[in-house]
Amino acid sequence: MDNLVRDWDKVFPKDNNVVCEKVTFVNHFGITLCADMYMPVNYEGKLSAIAVCGPFGAVKEQSSGLYAQELARRGFLAIAFDPSFTGESGGMPRYMNSPDINTEDYQAAVDFLSIQDNVDPDKIGIVGICGWGGMAINAASIDTRIKATVSSTMYDMSRISGNGYFDSQDSEDERYKARVYINEQRTIDFKNGFYKLGGGVVDPLPDDAPFFVRDYYDYYKTSRGYHERSLNSNGGWNVTAGTSLLNTRFLHYSNEIRSAVLLIHGDKAHSCYMSRDAYNNMINGNKYSDNKELYLIPGAVHTDLYDKMDIIPFDKIEDFFRKYL
Repeated sequence: MDNLVRDWDKVFPKDNNVVCEKVTFVNHFGITLCADMYMPVNYEGKLSAIAVCGPFGAVKEQSSGLYAQELARRGFLAIAFDPSFTGESGGMPRYMNSPDINTEDYQAAVDFLSIQDNVDPDKIGIVGICGWGGMAINAASIDTRIKATVSSTMYDMSRISGNGYFDSQDSEDERYKARVYINEQRTIDFKNGFYKLGGGVVDPLPDDAPFFVRDYYDYYKTSRGYHERSLNSNGGWNVTAGTSLLNTRFLHYSNEIRSAVLLIHGDKAHSCYMSRDAYNNMINGNKYSDNKELYLIPGAVHTDLYDKMDIIPFDKIEDFFRKYL
């Protein structure tokens, strides 16, 4: 991939205590993924390594890169990667998503980290932010090489797609309407020869927009977090990209995860119910519940955990990875 951006184009400042370089690797579907690899300037021996992704519809130059850089500053090797079909990663058509392929993206990141000369392959963890928190837990359910998982301000995108926000559309009739809409759009897209975009975060912001929409706008549509390659900052996903999510459910085997999991959420976030439920489901009947934790941050809202360095509990995250990696 010769067209990768080599200049610093992140939405957060560069830390001079950290080295950042572009890397690529291929997942099991043959898609080349692009990542920024962050390493401490000075280190000895083999490092514990962490793969970071999210939020859903974001790119590695946004929140995931911020997390990866901070983890590298604290002594880890960390990569922030663009998922398949987005950002600088490959995959056609663009702006699609897939529960299977995106879970595999995490596993491909673990493949890459496992063979690095400066990484201990027995000390690999993952971080998932927002919608990628659910996918991170999904990956931890299948990949035993992942020794520790952090989900931050988690969304279960399969639940949102099937049930709507706050489960307000959790009925057969509502799901049928969604199926009709998506499938009618598939016909239109095939006839037109291109995929219609669903639109990113609404802009301009309506006067009656609910708080969580304003919360997203404040990150994705302002200088705080806007990036030219971010789907949420611009045209969004393809309308039909949610087909698989509508017909899939994550976290089915989450209560069989033996490795450590830390779920972090702001208790004022509109999405907090998803981490609460994910944690309860994870420990239900799980013989390995002692290494699972739900950590709630008083007063924090959803996007506070995207970039607010005074709110994201990096000390807690570091301690967690030090203990379990």
